[in-house]
Amino acid sequence: MSDLLERLRGRGWRLTAQRRVVAEVLNGDHVHYTADEVHAKAAELLPEISRATVYNTLGELVSLGEIMEVSTDGRAKRYDPNAHHAHQHLVCSQCGTIRDVHPTGDLLAVLPAEERFGFQVAAVEVTYRGMCPNCSAA
Repeated sequence: MSDLLERLRGRGWRLTAQRRVVAEVLNGDHVHYTADEVHAKAAELLPEISRATVYNTLGELVSLGEIMEVSTDGRAKRYDPNAHHAHQHLVCSQCGTIRDVHPTGDLLAVLPAEERFGFQVAAVEVTYRGMCPNCSAA
């Protein structure tokens, strides 16, 4: 059973067949699917699942804090089930592949106090960009 399914069961969230399939699609490391990709993969497992059900389920999971919406290219939102573990993203600027990375150290310390302009910084989001091995080899 996936980490996401375990968390949802622990919350007592009603797992209908449709919700279960969406959670199963989102299972795994480095998962960052668009809603349309989630729907296509869910339909392979449950052909009658509607696009609206997938979108509604994703919205509920975001509201619950069980998945995160990620936008790395300013276009399609992607959904990341790794919502309970602090991490950053590494994105291929050629093909768009996204990987979760876990840099060490205090990212807040990188921003000097004089560059904070009095802000009380609560979180840091960093996106590393480059070319993945496949695109580099092409």
